[in-house]
Amino acid sequence: MELTGCFSGSKAAQLPAAQHALTCPQKAARCSRRKQPLQTRAIAAPPRPAAPEHAQPSSSSAEDVIADEAKYVLQTYIRPKFVLERGEGVNLWDSEGKQYLDFAAGIAVNSLGHSHPGWLKAVEQQAGQLCHASNLFHTEPQVRLAKLLVENTSWADRCFYSNSGTESVEAVIKFSRKYARIQAGEDAYSPESNAATEIVCFSGAFHGRTMGALSLTAKEQYKTPFQPVMPGSVTARYLDLESARQCIKKGKTAAVIVEPVQGEGGIHMSSQAFLEGLRELCDEAGALLIFDEIQCGLGRTGKLWAHEYFGVQPDMMTLAKPLAGGLPIGAVLLKQKIADVMSPGDHGSTFAGNPLVCAAGEAVMGVLLAPGFLQKVHDNGVALRHGLREKLRSNPHVKEIRGLGLISGIQLDVPAGPVVAAALEAGLIVITAGKGDVVRMVPPLIIEPEHVQQCIDILAKVIPEALAAEMPPVS
Repeated sequence: MELTGCFSGSKAAQLPAAQHALTCPQKAARCSRRKQPLQTRAIAAPPRPAAPEHAQPSSSSAEDVIADEAKYVLQTYIRPKFVLERGEGVNLWDSEGKQYLDFAAGIAVNSLGHSHPGWLKAVEQQAGQLCHASNLFHTEPQVRLAKLLVENTSWADRCFYSNSGTESVEAVIKFSRKYARIQAGEDAYSPESNAATEIVCFSGAFHGRTMGALSLTAKEQYKTPFQPVMPGSVTARYLDLESARQCIKKGKTAAVIVEPVQGEGGIHMSSQAFLEGLRELCDEAGALLIFDEIQCGLGRTGKLWAHEYFGVQPDMMTLAKPLAGGLPIGAVLLKQKIADVMSPGDHGSTFAGNPLVCAAGEAVMGVLLAPGFLQKVHDNGVALRHGLREKLRSNPHVKEIRGLGLISGIQLDVPAGPVVAAALEAGLIVITAGKGDVVRMVPPLIIEPEHVQQCIDILAKVIPEALAAEMPPVS
């Protein structure tokens, strides 16, 4: 099992099997099924679906679209000067017909690639049956997806739906604070409270851009223009247990939130010792432990959940990005003890968990849970990092190549932007992470070995060329 990031030629770390604290026989059976070794099975790339009869070619040129975007859309992104028009499997095409190998997957969202036939069938069928009814009514797809999610963990009992990752983080903040009030023996609805409210987060973390989630996100430039953000956040150093110990305090800390693998922060893996230590510190302080698997969960690491590598169970887990294969959805998985403190009206959402997105999520889960699929994700990730290390071992700007499954990063000592731009020109879509000094690869999980090799070949060619000129080091 490959676990930690490493330089070329170093050995991957090995961790013991997870030691799950099971709460009931049904959980034990589920955990036993999850521990069965994965077998590799070739999975063919999906065929291109027939174009819908109502689909019309764009009547606008790329220049017109870009000009109108500049005129009518709030400019919060810097986009390349082309217009994407369609996708199929692991490839995208722009309006001029240029093809791109997609190793960004909509920022780790399109885990089944583009227009996957099973996903497309589920969405079309559900859209023609019932798209939205609000959470005032029962709908079957919502229940089916929640059952799939809960029954494929060894610890979760309930599911709460949101519309995005940042909304999932907002939910766990609220759940944690009410749980702290109940544990303190207080009236949860009293305006006066002495219960714990602080949420401990970590350096390098990214948890979202709404005001609560933003307070738990590391990059100051994301927060400074919008201060004051939510009070009560405390930042410890990632992978530094002593720093965490100084921050987690009984009577003050309501919860600790951590990414088992940091994505936006630069593709940094946690460790078993660190997560075990956080679990112990939370238990001692009466605080909840929250895993943010919005980017690293749902098969991205080669296991369904990233925390399975470390053998530590959270009290809650946030999900989003790939869950509905490109449609907006978020979720929180949580233990019954937290569900017990929440009452009707405490939290909600108009759109969350509607039949359409849940049907899409069910289709995604069906692919992820197919025999051999996650083993293939793991194997392709190992091959990608091995190939990059072999090709880039002599480049002085490449300091480390790290990752787990199909979330990988190339750590540079200079800005990664020129590499991303050169790769794009060569027909490969990758993105940055960290301080802008990491080339991030989060491709669709359905990639084949030939796509891995194509990515390696392109990056091996463009990185030396893009970094040939003198560049300032990343501070």
